[in-house]
Amino acid sequence: MRLVVSGEAIYAYTGTRSLDVALPTIVFVHGAAADHSVWALQSRYFAHHGWNVLAVDLPGHGRSGGAPLASVAAIADWIPALLDAAKIGNAALVGHSLGSLAALECAARHSARVTKVALVGPAAPMTVAEPLLDAAKRDDHVAFELINGWSYSQGKQLGGNTVPGVWLTGNAMRLMERTQPGVLHVDLLACHGYASALDSAARLRCPVLIVTGARDIMAPPKSAKALTAALPGARVVTLPECGHALMAEQPDAVLDALRAFL
Repeated sequence: MRLVVSGEAIYAYTGTRSLDVALPTIVFVHGAAADHSVWALQSRYFAHHGWNVLAVDLPGHGRSGGAPLASVAAIADWIPALLDAAKIGNAALVGHSLGSLAALECAARHSARVTKVALVGPAAPMTVAEPLLDAAKRDDHVAFELINGWSYSQGKQLGGNTVPGVWLTGNAMRLMERTQPGVLHVDLLACHGYASALDSAARLRCPVLIVTGARDIMAPPKSAKALTAALPGARVVTLPECGHALMAEQPDAVLDALRAFL
């Protein structure tokens, strides 16, 4: 569906369902240089099982207009504006990578609008390697190549998609290549500059799920330990033999974790 949020045309995938204000809502927030399609299985499942779904393309991404939001805080404050545009009072937030930081920050800043939070592939801090930042700043294709190499576990780089004929790293590369120039660098800087994750986590009062990949190089499980400690009531699920692209590598396992939590 199309929405106007803060004066910009925004796209959100709803799983082909019309929104019903009587139903609970989930907002899915993607990571850097991605769009709503990374949540294809999970968003469609919930849309057909009693939920409103808004799997968004953040500003400047996918089918959404506007400039990319330059900080985690800006994305966090944008999410309630999205809910207002959809005439939704509150929602559960599910975010991946950059999106996980935005979901965390939104829940801390706007607690009345957030019922639950699922953080998929989080890290605190989520620092970005200088070679990747430099390549993204130059709009060098090597930035996409680095992300692809670091996002998938070794086995999944060779194949093994649960859908026969679908190429995991090839699909991911095509998705990143559709990103507008400069967007990846803005996204990565937002991750790199976000320093308030632990303070924000301490302010959360809603249920929290953390999903990590045991083979994640981009956001290693050890990088989420401090965040987990700041959320003593959080449910933690670690997927074995899985990298940072959790929804692509183990889509059913991610869905099962979200079903059990939500």
